[in-house]
Parts: sequence; structure tokens; C-alpha cells
Amino acid sequence: MNWIEDARGNKCSVEFFGTREAAQAALDSLKNCEGCIDCSRCSDCSDCSDCSGCSRCSDCSRCSDCFDCSGCSGCSGCSGCSGCSDCSNIEQLYGKTDLKGNPESAWNGPPAVPKIEGIHKRIYEAASVPPEALEMGSSHSCGTTHSRGGWAVHLAGEPGYALERFHGTLLAAQQIYRESGYAINPCRFFDSNEDALADMKRLAEQGNPEGEL
Repeated sequence: MNWIEDARGNKCSVEFFGTREAAQAALDSLKNCEGCIDCSRCSDCSDCSDCSGCSRCSDCSRCSDCFDCSGCSGCSGCSGCSGCSDCSNIEQLYGKTDLKGNPESAWNGPPAVPKIEGIHKRIYEAASVPPEALEMGSSHSCGTTHSRGGWAVHLAGEPGYALERFHGTLLAAQQIYRESGYAINPCRFFDSNEDALADMKRLAEQGNPEGEL
């Protein structure tokens, strides 16, 4: 991942926000945060640390280990939150997970699975760019180096990363492949760099048939 970091240990990734300028703007928008990742536009928060993916938060207090929150307001004593959105005046949330707006409302399920048109050709073209665009030992080594599953997530854009944050890289990539018309054998995510690239090349050259390796 390509990270931009400030003096307080907060950091935003270029891949998450789309451009280096957008990531820098998100980082500059944080107030009273420390060690947070990919958060943006938080204001008037107090003692937030190790949060991830939060946006438009205000009047929060003692937040820690929150994840993928947005639109929060008037929160207090938050800890271990996940997937919160449009929360307001929610207090003493310890160890809550998968909240979606009002905690009494129904959960809408996991993120939608994105589709990559011409997935075999696109992933092979991306992974075969020298030097070292493919590293099967790490999902995302940097903004231009990913594993096979990491490239599937990356090329799907933010919907792919949202799916990865929910399921993890391997399951997210398998679902993206299936949605794109190919039921990949998950064992292929554990190939060597050479074997993975050869298989991706073979599939790119023969098109996008249905089926499993």
C-alpha cells in the first residue's frame, strides 16, 4: 500500500482514497486523532486512536479500534465498533460490532460483490508489468505490487477493498472472480509467482470460459 502519514501516526492510503491528493486531504482533515487509518473529516473528536475508515465523525470521545464508521455524532466511550454509519448520540458502546446506523435497525448484510469485465486479461496485464508487480506472498505489498487475489481486489476498486475488509483477501478475491464469470480454485492463490503468472497468462489468452481450474 502507498501510505501518507502525519506526525501523529495517522495515515491514509492512496489506494483507499483513489489519488495521492485525496489521501493527503483526508489526512489533513483529522483533528485530535492518533494512529488512525484511512479516516477523514473527523472533527471535535477526543482521544481517538487506532480507528480505521471513519468519516464525518464529530463530538466523539475515547474512541478506539473503530472500523469503517461514518456520519457518527455525539458518541461517547466507543470501543471496538465496526461498520457504524449515521450514528447519533450513542453512548457507552463497548465491544459493539457491525452496527449500521441505529443499533436497533436491521443489518443489510455484507458488501456487494463487484464484477471485473475481462478479469483474466486485466489481472494478467496488471500482474505482468515489470518490475515485481506480482508477489504471491503478500496481498498488497505496495500500490503497484499485489498477489493474484490482491490484484482482483485492487482492480475492483473501493468496492473490492470494502469486500476485502469484510471477508479478507482470499474470500473476497474468490467472490470477485466468481462474479466476473470464473469459479477459480482457491488453491491457485497459493501458487508461486511463476506458476501464478503462467496460469493467468493461459487464461488471458484463452478468454473467459466458465468453470473451475
